[in-house]
Amino acid sequence: MAPEPINAVEPPRDCPLCPRLVEFREMWRAKEPSWHNAPVPPLLPKGGSAAVRLLVVGLAPGVRGANRTGRPFTGDYAGTLLYETLTKFGFANGRFDARVDDGLELFETAIVNSVRCVPPENKPLPIEINTCRQFLKGPMDTFPDLKAIVTLGRIAHDSTLRALGVKLKDAPFKHAAEHAVAGHRIVSSYHCSRYNTNTGVLTTEMFEDVFAKAARIVRE
Repeated sequence: MAPEPINAVEPPRDCPLCPRLVEFREMWRAKEPSWHNAPVPPLLPKGGSAAVRLLVVGLAPGVRGANRTGRPFTGDYAGTLLYETLTKFGFANGRFDARVDDGLELFETAIVNSVRCVPPENKPLPIEINTCRQFLKGPMDTFPDLKAIVTLGRIAHDSTLRALGVKLKDAPFKHAAEHAVAGHRIVSSYHCSRYNTNTGVLTTEMFEDVFAKAARIVRE
């Protein structure tokens, strides 16, 4: 029998909706009981939801990153590039040190993942992406002054479009592409993973170009 739907903006700590992710989460709880090992909540700026003008949408928590620390993009390589770039454009205070007590603060920016629980091999299944989309749409609905959305990777991009009720063909994924849909401006980017940066799929300059566009939209 399928678990009952959850009518909440945020999933509970023991969210039962995706059996494979629950099993993986329980395995890591047994192996590393001091880790977060639960759905990772959005990271909000000073001022909370009312202050959000830029939303960054990622893929899912990394096993030793957000799954360990409980904060998006914290504890793995991808966070270094993301938070350095946010700092460069005035969206963070430059205190990122890959741990939750590093003093990091965001300005006007929220960060959330398309899938809240860590998936095996960092590869959520389509049914898991679809199931978790309610927890992507929920926070977006609480940001009254949201101007721009940066999507990191095709999965995040497509799930964001679906959360907004937009057909994928109306805003196809392409690095640094801009789309105006459903009352929002979306800028898509390759994901800032170590693999993409090590292979040259994504350079620092390419990533900064995305956030330059987002900053222009936010400050228009």
